[in-house]
Amino acid sequence: MIVPSGLETAIRLGCFAAVLAFVAALEWLLPRRNRLLARRQRWPGNVAMVGIATVAARLIIPFAVIGVAATAQAWGWGLLNRVALPGWVETGAAVIALDLVIYGQHVAFHAQPWLWRLHRTHHSDPDLDVSTALRFHPVEIMLSLLLKCAAVLLIGASPFAVLIFEILLNATAMFNHGNVALPPWFDAVLRLFLVTPDMHSVHHSIDRRETDSNFGFNLPWWDWLFGTYRHQPAAGHDAMTIGLADFRTGRDQRIDQLLVQPLRHNVIKGADNG
Repeated sequence: MIVPSGLETAIRLGCFAAVLAFVAALEWLLPRRNRLLARRQRWPGNVAMVGIATVAARLIIPFAVIGVAATAQAWGWGLLNRVALPGWVETGAAVIALDLVIYGQHVAFHAQPWLWRLHRTHHSDPDLDVSTALRFHPVEIMLSLLLKCAAVLLIGASPFAVLIFEILLNATAMFNHGNVALPPWFDAVLRLFLVTPDMHSVHHSIDRRETDSNFGFNLPWWDWLFGTYRHQPAAGHDAMTIGLADFRTGRDQRIDQLLVQPLRHNVIKGADNG
């Protein structure tokens, strides 16, 4: 299925806005933890980061992942373009394969010191809510875009499968970063198929052993399979501290500080890999 560029943008923006509003409403109705900083101290910087990253990616890397998928489909590049599968099987396989790639990327950004310096901008949020899902350094976003393009070429994912994956990735990232208190029984069932807010919040613990766990954004299965799953934080969710020890002030949440944060050295030894 060919997805026109204008329609793709409209669908993605519509889904993004709808999920953002939905999770923000859940946070208001069912808050999981008290905030350390007011929204006005964090949200402007977090929202500005996604805006800058989007513009920078479009200017510096002008091709979209869906465009790469269309090219691969036209030329028969990639594994899935060389085998005959029903459309729904091909779409499902591509989405699962791309999700595994993003899991691997996430692990790498924690393991490599220079990549961690970029990724720690995301982890330095002292609170956790839907806006944290927007808080990625523009350079990390561009590197991720290049990796996704390479993965699409290798996998042979169709434009439709890529669109589904991008919508799911954005939606589940906003959901599992949400400051939302799900009923324990519902969380236990849901995390069999989807990364939940309680599962992902462990990943944002100030304890580095917990930060290096629960890497999944969408599917929880990779953490189980590769031994990176952690059910609960050691201190419990109510006592767990979110973020990094070095970047906890209101000033650290400003857009100028977020952009230059990868260049800053950690103050507390052992607080990060850098």
